[in-house]
Amino acid sequence: MTAVENTPAPVYLRLRGLLAGSILAGEYREGDQLPSVRAFAAEHGANPLTVAKAYQTLQDEGFVAVRRGVGMFVAEGASERLRDQEREVFLRHTWPSVRAQIDRLGLDPRELVETHFA
Repeated sequence: MTAVENTPAPVYLRLRGLLAGSILAGEYREGDQLPSVRAFAAEHGANPLTVAKAYQTLQDEGFVAVRRGVGMFVAEGASERLRDQEREVFLRHTWPSVRAQIDRLGLDPRELVETHFA
C-alpha cells in the first residue's frame, strides 16, 4: 500500500500533499522542474488525469508554474508559502484534536516537550 492509499482524502489531494511535502522537504526547490504528469502517475500508480488535477491545484494556489512546452516548476517562494499554509492547517485543524487527546490522557504538555522533543 502506498502513502497515497492511506488516507480518506480524494486521491488528487493526497497526490497534491505528496508534492507539497516534497517541496517542503527540499526535494524540489524553487525553480526545480517537477516530474512529468505521466512519470509521477507511473511512480505512484495513479491515473495521469488525477495527477494533472493535483498539479493544477498546486498551480492554482501559486506553488508551481507552467512553462509551456517545458513542464511544471516550483514557483518562487513556494516553500515559504506552503510552510505558512501547513502551519495554519495544523493549528486550526490538527492541534485542537492533539491537545484534546493530551488532556484526555492527563499528559503534561511541558513534560512531553522536555522528554520527547529536547
